[in-house]
Amino acid sequence: MCETKGGDEMIKAPKVEVNSNLTIQRKVTPEDTALNYGSGKLEKLFATPRLVALMIEASVKLIDEKLTEGFITIGRRAEVAHEKPTMLGQTISVKVEVKSFNRDKILLEMTAFDEIGVIGRGTHERIIVNKQSLLHRAAQRAEKLKNKDF
Repeated sequence: MCETKGGDEMIKAPKVEVNSNLTIQRKVTPEDTALNYGSGKLEKLFATPRLVALMIEASVKLIDEKLTEGFITIGRRAEVAHEKPTMLGQTISVKVEVKSFNRDKILLEMTAFDEIGVIGRGTHERIIVNKQSLLHRAAQRAEKLKNKDF
């Protein structure tokens, strides 16, 4: 266990192991195609936003279940290159691996494959936060919009 600052408080969180990894898979369905993400002419190709979403999903699965009750991770930034096209019906595998862990910051390396080879790669930074504190801060920001006429 290590001390981690999540939001405005210190928590005891398990040390996230550098080099720990997880792989998830998904068969490309019509809902995953570029047609559903604003590219009206690519109804049979896997969408880049869906690739990013799968990478984030794998990152959350790898880390969040190790956290103390009431704490989650949130994405701070992601950089992804979608390098090769994948067709409807193929299977996507996404591997995420922890490259560094420092207090409440986790840096992950992400690689995506289909049956032929690598289709994308990137990095993703996640931050450990107290879920209730985060929701409270979001509500405070939303409160500032009341009675605003845009």
